[in-house]
Amino acid sequence: MGLEDLQLHTSLHWIDWSIIGLYLVGTMAIGFYVKRFIADMSDYVVAGRALQSNVGIATMIGTELGLVTVMYSAQKGFTGGFAAFHIGLTAAIVCFLVGVTGFIVVPLRRMGVMTIPEYYEKRFGRGVRIFGGAILAASGILNMGMFLRAGSLFVMGMTGMSSAYYLKLIMTVLLGLVLLYTILGGMVSIVITDYVQFVVLSFGLLVACVLAVNHLGWNHIVTTLSKTEDVGFNPFTTEGFGMDYVAWMFFLGLVNCALWQTAVIRACSAASVKVVKKLYVWSSLGFMIRVLIPAFLGACAVVYITERPDLAPHFLPPGEASSDMGLSAMPIFLSQIVPVGLAGIITAGLLAAFMSTHDSYLLCWSSVLTQDVIAPLCRLFDIELPTKVRLFIARLLIFLIGVFLLIWGLWYPLGQDMWDYMAITGSIYFTGAFSLLFLGIYWRGASRVGAYLGLCSGFLGIFGLKPVQNMVGTDLDSPEVGLATVGLAVVSMVVGSLVFPDRTSREKAEREAATESENEPEEE
Repeated sequence: MGLEDLQLHTSLHWIDWSIIGLYLVGTMAIGFYVKRFIADMSDYVVAGRALQSNVGIATMIGTELGLVTVMYSAQKGFTGGFAAFHIGLTAAIVCFLVGVTGFIVVPLRRMGVMTIPEYYEKRFGRGVRIFGGAILAASGILNMGMFLRAGSLFVMGMTGMSSAYYLKLIMTVLLGLVLLYTILGGMVSIVITDYVQFVVLSFGLLVACVLAVNHLGWNHIVTTLSKTEDVGFNPFTTEGFGMDYVAWMFFLGLVNCALWQTAVIRACSAASVKVVKKLYVWSSLGFMIRVLIPAFLGACAVVYITERPDLAPHFLPPGEASSDMGLSAMPIFLSQIVPVGLAGIITAGLLAAFMSTHDSYLLCWSSVLTQDVIAPLCRLFDIELPTKVRLFIARLLIFLIGVFLLIWGLWYPLGQDMWDYMAITGSIYFTGAFSLLFLGIYWRGASRVGAYLGLCSGFLGIFGLKPVQNMVGTDLDSPEVGLATVGLAVVSMVVGSLVFPDRTSREKAEREAATESENEPEEE
């Protein structure tokens, strides 16, 4: 059974649709307005490196607190109860420590790079930059492959639309809106809209939590979840998430704030090193809240659906429910409890979150392909791309990536929780990136051959995807695959560097310059 079998009455009224429409029109207006401020790639990609603390914190949380984040966190709350809160707690701890220490992100900001692969060239050479940039972009595009589907399932759940036709139509319309103002305004557009979206979304989610508790009752929520013994509260039990999953979440916390390009680009956009540290310290609260609130709403959806005979067979069947049903539980729950007006505000806020994530990711991956793959390849043939050509290529790539996402979101059989899909597709890049950034910045002995081997190791992460496992006949848990891939990447980097050290004076000079930049005084 699927969404097409449900016949639900929702609370969306013409007032709600008016609120949603006004917000979307305002977003388009911002994209058109800020287009005049885009003069070069620095403006387009990192907003001229002029982000101050307050705006930077809001835009980082606004991007990371996207509709996709809300959907996969709610799905984890739906399947794991309050035990899913550990995902947000571990992310907050790691982000705070990165802010205090400046681990990885401060050296990157001091070097003045716009992308992580740009650092690869400074440290290991142009070939590593091109190879690493291609892997980063491919992994990142696959990582956001389910974003459109999740956004469409949210809209379907809130509005009661249930046919496959509506799924395709909604995905296409949402993609068109995001492409339009991202192509126009770049990072300047993203920073401005993220700030607005952060305010709207924060209000919408807080109101949703109040309504959920008021409707179900706090004691009733806890009592119902307690019937699952300690699985719904304790993440360390083998019947629940397990120790290996918690360890995997600690590493993903580091990835989300210090290794993932969409977060690092905020550090690179900051006005100074001091702003970078402040940005991460305060954003740690956002990294925690972005999981806790949606996971709480997902847990409330379990309580609500359990008591609905018309919904329970669809969402809580004797076997395993489909991924689409798990993703749809939270929006369907909200559609049943929120009154007219508030439904429009919450929907507008979550659509804002959808757009804030998509615009940042589309800009990020198009910029990586332009700056770190296409432009360096052209320089190998003594071709220097003018600024206007680079901007055109970046905008064209945004469009092409969007078309791919539409096709992939409709075709790919998810087969697992969306968060686990995102972690594994991202690991194709970030397991190798961790070895290059960590060892490249903090170990003088890291070499070019070691960098190539570390990057190649990340490809083993694909064995954590359910369709791949079905093809090869294995049944490994995604945390086991992820942690093993991290270890392999580090070992490969170390062994490759020891066996094949860099020997030319130029390579030594590049390595020392990259490492010594850590000791420069902080900018005020």
